[in-house]
Amino acid sequence: MELFLIILGLLALIAVSNVLNRIVPAVPVPLFQIALGALLVLLPTGIELELEPELFFILFIAPLLYNDGRRTPRDELWKLRGWILLLAVGLVFVTVVVGGYGIHWMIPSIPLSAAFALAAILSPTDAVAVGALSGRINLPKGILRLLEGEALMNDASGLVAFKFAVAATVTGAFSLANASWSFIVIALGGVLVGIVLSLLFISVKSFLRRLGIEDATMHMLIQILTPFVIYLIAEELGVSGILGVVAGGIFHTMAKDRLEPYATKLQVVSSSTWSVIIFILNGLVFILLGLQIPHVTEVIWEDPKFNNARAIGYVLVITLALYALRFIWVYIFSSLERIGDSRKVRLKSTLLTTLSGVRGAVTLAGAFSIPLVLDDGSAFPERNLILFLSAGVILVTLLVASIVLPLLSRRQEGDEAENKHLGEQEAQVRILELAVQSLKEEITSENRDVILTVLSDYGQKLRQIRANPGFKGQRAWRSAVQAKWLLAIRAEREEAKRLLERGEVAEETAKRFDMILDRTESLMANRTQAVAHSLRFGIKRLLRSATRGKKDRWSRTDIEAFRELRLRTSKAAIAKLQESAGQEDQLAVSAVLQHYQDSLRRASESLQATAKSEEFQREKIEWERRAIQMERDALQTMYANGEVTLAMVNNLRFFINTMEAGLSEEEME
Repeated sequence: MELFLIILGLLALIAVSNVLNRIVPAVPVPLFQIALGALLVLLPTGIELELEPELFFILFIAPLLYNDGRRTPRDELWKLRGWILLLAVGLVFVTVVVGGYGIHWMIPSIPLSAAFALAAILSPTDAVAVGALSGRINLPKGILRLLEGEALMNDASGLVAFKFAVAATVTGAFSLANASWSFIVIALGGVLVGIVLSLLFISVKSFLRRLGIEDATMHMLIQILTPFVIYLIAEELGVSGILGVVAGGIFHTMAKDRLEPYATKLQVVSSSTWSVIIFILNGLVFILLGLQIPHVTEVIWEDPKFNNARAIGYVLVITLALYALRFIWVYIFSSLERIGDSRKVRLKSTLLTTLSGVRGAVTLAGAFSIPLVLDDGSAFPERNLILFLSAGVILVTLLVASIVLPLLSRRQEGDEAENKHLGEQEAQVRILELAVQSLKEEITSENRDVILTVLSDYGQKLRQIRANPGFKGQRAWRSAVQAKWLLAIRAEREEAKRLLERGEVAEETAKRFDMILDRTESLMANRTQAVAHSLRFGIKRLLRSATRGKKDRWSRTDIEAFRELRLRTSKAAIAKLQESAGQEDQLAVSAVLQHYQDSLRRASESLQATAKSEEFQREKIEWERRAIQMERDALQTMYANGEVTLAMVNNLRFFINTMEAGLSEEEME
């Protein structure tokens, strides 16, 4: 039961990390997940999870790398095969040799063979971390594909070198010739096992279809089991299970078009299922990483024989050395290959490739697999320090990539060939188009009429934006719109107060209207206030729905009185806006006037509604609220895909808020 509760808690942390990323998109999800995992250990929760390296590799690394192999374009990988081999094999070898001697020289208490082991486990970049960071960074396509291919391949070379170095430390014996031959056998054997088993699984599924067995659930179960079986069999045969699952994933993509040409439904189910699996596994990888870091740090921090400042210095020096080796290696070969490129272009490309070499969970899992004792029964030399250095390098490379890469890639936005960011107007159109697409996917026979009405409103909004961009994204422009909107809200409040004092509107109606103005005002203010107000608003709605009976619901007369109030206050706001309009702020006034004109139109239509259409109006408002959330989801997806910059996100959120402020906030229950 305790393990079950821990798993539930970890899944909850994944959800929390994604919520935090929505609020602070500048910080990547992996950093939130690592921090939450560390916080879980530091708080008095009593939770302690030991990282079992073998279980970690098969449970997380195998399916994640298999999926990366399935998704990575094989044609682009083949074009980059030379570079991938240079980084995944050549650079790993150089890192092991140079890094091993350097670490042993800097920290003599770590034997040379153990220093080679540390350098080897630090050499692989992490495909999971690269994937988590790449969406929010405007990396050139070629560099991104290179990083993905490198991360797929260098795990095997790094881990094989690591195992030989550990074995040399444990046994005290090492043969370069045997190690080289074993590396070739292990690597090629892993690739062969992965291809053969992947072909076998695809053939089994094709055979079942020919027998008329088209159960998508069973076929998906076979597909999910594939990476685990490949990894286990490859490791049992003494070859690389990691290279096996990578090769199996790539071969699956190459063969499925021929062997599964008609499995359209299964491909849709497969895509959806894998997206959920990968989402959970990615989150668990970094949370588990966070769970280990406090313990690893505590051991070094409290050990009197280690100087804490010096230990941190070791981490920084090793990280800088890894960056330097990577930079020199990439720059030399890029200079030889791309003769026509300018020195500035090569430097930028090399720097991006260097800083994208993020270390991740594979490094820490490998470090934890270091045995506790040698063959002679003595303790493995400086095992705790090696674990601390590995964790430190992981954190530093993640932080550097998260902070520096967005700044470097932002400077490349002037390069039209590589710039994939949308313009402000294009982004607004894209958000609305994605919301329209999501709404169309929700259409059923029961809600068709309602959703088509909402889609009609979106069509009108799209035509308005294409004809007149409106929100320019400039801070001065946004401030002008906010000022005019708040001026209009004050005019509405004054008009409502005047009508209440004259007895032309009921007190309950005025209170309801004032609550709606509060919400609109918060949307115009800032994101934090908007989130807090939305939460309060949602809680109030739930409480009212739970506690209010039918006798407390508004009558049709109350609803019509409320709409009449909206009509009159909107006219007052329009008059105030027209009165305040000057030459400099005419565009901002026009933007707010458009909102009030739409409000007048909706209120006029609602006043003519029949009893039957009241239910239609309530459903329409509900779908409008859902559409606004679809817009926010679309914006988050666009930012994650690198289509918009962080600077644009706030402007586009304001754009969505203005649309939300234009909705009728009445509750018709």
